Amino acid sequence: MLVVKIITIILGLAFLLFGYFIYFQKKYNLINGFSEDYKTGRKDEKYAKRVGLIELMLGIVLLTIGVILIVFV
Repeated sequence: MLVVKIITIILGLAFLLFGYFIYFQKKYNLINGFSEDYKTGRKDEKYAKRVGLIELMLGIVLLTIGVILIVFV
């Protein structure tokens, strides 16, 4: 069970940081192939913001679950 807690916390932090960097800092180069697709017009900044927001929310959820696991289990 300890391994699950550690993995959940690490994944939560990773997703939280990537989501933060993409959504707030506008580091769109963290999205694979985004710059090429942006140049060709297949993807826009709205797509990148959605990806960043999804990763940010996923990070918050995983981090919360990890903390709950540590406290209650």
